Amino acid sequence: MVVWGIFLLGILFFLALDLGVFNREAHIISVREASIWTGIWVTMSILFSGLVYWLYGTGKVDNVDSLAPMEASLKYITGYLIELSLSIDNIFIIAVIFGSFHIPQKYQHRVLFWGILGAIVFRALMIFFGVALIKKFSFMTYIFGAFLIFTAIKMSVSKQKAFNPKKSFVYRNLRKIMPITSHMQGQKFFIKLRHITAATPLFIALVIIEFSDILFALDSVPAILAITSDPFLVFSSNIFAILGLRSMYFFLSHMINRFHHLKYSLVAILSFVGVKLILAHHYSFPEWVSLGFIALSLSIGILTSFKKEKE
Repeated sequence: MVVWGIFLLGILFFLALDLGVFNREAHIISVREASIWTGIWVTMSILFSGLVYWLYGTGKVDNVDSLAPMEASLKYITGYLIELSLSIDNIFIIAVIFGSFHIPQKYQHRVLFWGILGAIVFRALMIFFGVALIKKFSFMTYIFGAFLIFTAIKMSVSKQKAFNPKKSFVYRNLRKIMPITSHMQGQKFFIKLRHITAATPLFIALVIIEFSDILFALDSVPAILAITSDPFLVFSSNIFAILGLRSMYFFLSHMINRFHHLKYSLVAILSFVGVKLILAHHYSFPEWVSLGFIALSLSIGILTSFKKEKE
């Protein structure tokens, strides 16, 4: 529990440092600034695998699956890559939401900051219940695996539909329960209009982003449970992917449409982890196979996308 406490305090420290020091004043995040922070978060995430190796080697964390240090480290990296790859679609949806509600670039960071806090809470709950289900009911691996394969098939055959946040279920129901205004006053989520308090577009965008993340978590949480059911590894890899999502959004949002073939990489990854879950009780894939397949799928998707753009 001590390790969990330190890890959570570390997360809160970095978030407080982010909002209270580096982004105290609202400003437009440049591509250079976003690329630097993306590099910092990716580097920290990879270096954390070394800490995982040490923690599992010295018994500082509850090793519920009796993992060897190197095995735990590889499972963490594999889980992190899965979460990072599945977050690409999330970045695209976030860009559409901000564009639909005309959120100025200098205020987008604050919305994403609070969105990250909400995502951490929801992911923690989903991971807790997901791990508990797999531990208590072994047949859940078949259900999760079949769900991931179904998602992969659906993703591969469905045509890309334009997402309109203003026609979404969340937006339509929010309008029924609270006043909404199209006006903004700086970074405020709520403003006073005569005798009422109305939600600004920043708050509406935040709520829709939160619900979108919950939907994406329905894929990502079962996907990482195919790699490991160790709570600390699942949670830490998820959190590092989420924490790096903001800077990655500002880095990729202007060129997200260039990744034409990344969709097929995600289909391949979801199919692989789905099969891995279904076969979990019969065959165990070596960790290097899982890590290699995911890294290769992402590399091929990115390279072929850039190659197509140059043609």
